[in-house]
Order: sequence, then C-alpha cells, then structure tokens
Amino acid sequence: MSLSLLGVNHNSAPIDVRERLAIPQGMLAEATRSLIHHPGVREGLILSTCNRVELLTEHEATTDLRGFLAGYFAVEPATLGPHLYEFSGGDAVRHLFRVASSLDSMVVGEPQILGQVKDSYSVAREVGGVSTTLERLLQSAFSVAKRVRTETEIGSSTVSIASVAADLAKQIFGSLKGKQVLLVGAGKMSELAARHLMGQGANALLVANRTPERAQRLAEQFHGFAVPFADLQQHAPKADIIVTSTGAREHLFDVAKAQAILQKRRGRPVFFIDIAVPRDVDPAVNRVEGAFVYSVDDLQQVAASNLSARSEGAAAAERIVSAEVDRFQQRLQSLDAVPGILSLQQHAEQLRLSELERNRTRLADLSPQQQEAVEALTRSLMSKFLHAPLTGLRQSANEGDAHTLAVIKRLFARTRS
Repeated sequence: MSLSLLGVNHNSAPIDVRERLAIPQGMLAEATRSLIHHPGVREGLILSTCNRVELLTEHEATTDLRGFLAGYFAVEPATLGPHLYEFSGGDAVRHLFRVASSLDSMVVGEPQILGQVKDSYSVAREVGGVSTTLERLLQSAFSVAKRVRTETEIGSSTVSIASVAADLAKQIFGSLKGKQVLLVGAGKMSELAARHLMGQGANALLVANRTPERAQRLAEQFHGFAVPFADLQQHAPKADIIVTSTGAREHLFDVAKAQAILQKRRGRPVFFIDIAVPRDVDPAVNRVEGAFVYSVDDLQQVAASNLSARSEGAAAAERIVSAEVDRFQQRLQSLDAVPGILSLQQHAEQLRLSELERNRTRLADLSPQQQEAVEALTRSLMSKFLHAPLTGLRQSANEGDAHTLAVIKRLFARTRS
C-alpha cells in the first residue's frame, strides 16, 4: 500500500482550472464514496476549497488516481496534467501538515483551512473512507496545526480571504465610509467578509441568499437588511461593493446583468469581489465600462504583503512541521515492527510448548516445584534468545532503517519455515 496526495491549488492552477474541479459541500460525500470505490483505493479523503482540490489516499501502487480525477470531473487529462502535483510517503505527510497549519494557504496564517480539513475528515469517516492509516495521519495533522497556532506568531493577526477582500475594497475606495455592500451568499466566508467590511467603515449591508432565513440571520447580526434572492438584480444597483460567495454552478452576474446594473447606477462604478469557486461573476464583466471584477486569484497580490509581516512565525511553523513529520514517520516505522515482534514471540512460545509436550513423559516424575522450575527455565531461555532480534527490530524501526528491518524479518522467517 502507498500513501499519496494528488491535487491542484492556487499556486499550480489558475481559477478557470480549479473551478472545474470544485466540489460543493453537499456533493462531497458522494465524491468521496466514488474515490474509495475506485480500484485499488483502500482509504481516501477529498479536500475541496476555493484554493485547492486534493485527494489523500492509501492505495495499491498501480492505482490510477489521475485517471479518477480526470474521469470524475470530466476534464481531459492533458488539461489537468500541467497543473497537478503529487506527493507520496513522507512528502505527502509534510504537505498535509503544511496545509492544515495554513502554511500552504494563499493567505498564510488564515484559520479557516483547518476547519475545512476537519470537515473533509468528518465526511470521509462517515462514508468509510478513513480507518487506520488516514486516521493516524489526520489526527497528527490536527495536533501539528494546534502546535503551530499556540507556539508561533503565524496566527497572531486575523487574516483570511475575506479580510484580504476587505483590504482590497479599502484600497480601491480609499475609505469605505458611506459605502453600501451587497453580500450574495450567507455562509461563513460571507460572514467574515461582512465583519471586515463593516469594521473598515462600510455603513450599509444587504444580504441575499437562496435560503431566506440564513440571509435574515446574517443581516440582523450586522444591522443590515435581507433581500430576496429572486430580486438580486433589482437590489444590486444599490451596492458599491458586491461580494459573492455562493456554491452556484453558473454565473450569477454576466455581461448583460452588469450593464443593467451600471445603467441604473448612472455612471457610478461597481466593484465585484468574487471569492467563490466556481466563480459567481463572469470574467467578461471586467470588460464592461465601470465594472471591476476581482476573483480569489486577484487577491494573491494583496495576500503577499501579509506574508512578510508573518515570515518569522512561518519559519518557526516550518520547523515544527519538519519535526512532526519525522516523528510521524518514526511512529509508522515502529508500528511496522509490531507484527514482526508478535510473530517472533508467538513462534518462540509455540516451540517452547511443543518441546515441553514432546518431553512430557520424561518430565512426569518431577515434583510440582521442579516442573515450575523447568517452566521458568524455558521461558527465561526464550526471552534471552529473543532479546537481541527484538531489540534490533525496535531499533531499526525507530531509526527508519528499513533495510535492517527487512533483513531481520527475512532471517527469522527462514527459521520458521
């Protein structure tokens, strides 16, 4: 069995590729089931966010995970190939630890990714995709992320895609005082966007969501107003800033709708901050005079300025990750020695009992005290004989000496044959 991680992220693939692989939260369980039923996959988990889609699996060496990815999403392998990255063994462990610790995020230090990894883990467990190997690995990833948060300064400032979007809006306008914001979508990302935008001076908030109750709750939280999703086009011209974060599979705003919005705004520009993947705003809207569209990929430049302020914390976090990767690998190697240790002990015990049984008639005249002495003697001899090979097995496992571990296993396998 092999451990591997295959995927794309904001560094390897543009948004027009990532959005073709995006999995809505409601479809994640079905996608995970498809993955674990793919030939050769023993355990599997899918992480799908606005910035990445990754398959974490334990599988047979011949398993075609690239074929699964292309087939499930109906994307030509030639289209995906240049953007895919793949890690195996310790490199896969390191990548997962870095992702969970927000070291691989567009905004280094953002706290949302750990929750997203945990959500994917919960879904994978529910559908039977996580058992021994991935269970150990995911629990270790959560522990590493906690260490990074508590022992470094990487999370000292509140950063997220939503906060970067608010920073961008402020850069565009100079000040958000007096600006009206329309949130399309009432999920966690929209809530974070509202918090940051209102905190930077925006004084009016409209919320539209397909579920009216969620829109109402979010609007009340920020003393705003919920508007019917069906009337989105009617209310959009009121907004200076439109932040979209939905799970829609089609564009909510296209060129025609953007032109209609601007006509009603009588020359006043409108700024779309589209933090959804797939995108809610057609990129062609950028060509409409007075409309300015920023996607999650456009936020990278703003996010880069945040990294320098947290570079020291990021370096400390990388050291923690490296140490924890080594620790996890050693733990796996120690576990790998356990079957061999148990097998040797069981085989030796069978030989001891067999020899005592074979000599039962010769020992029949011994007193109970003498029989106990023979029992103790044979056990002691067995323990002393096994001490060196068992110590070698444990030490080789702890040191990651796979070659010596294999030699010891083969040597004693011959003695049992």
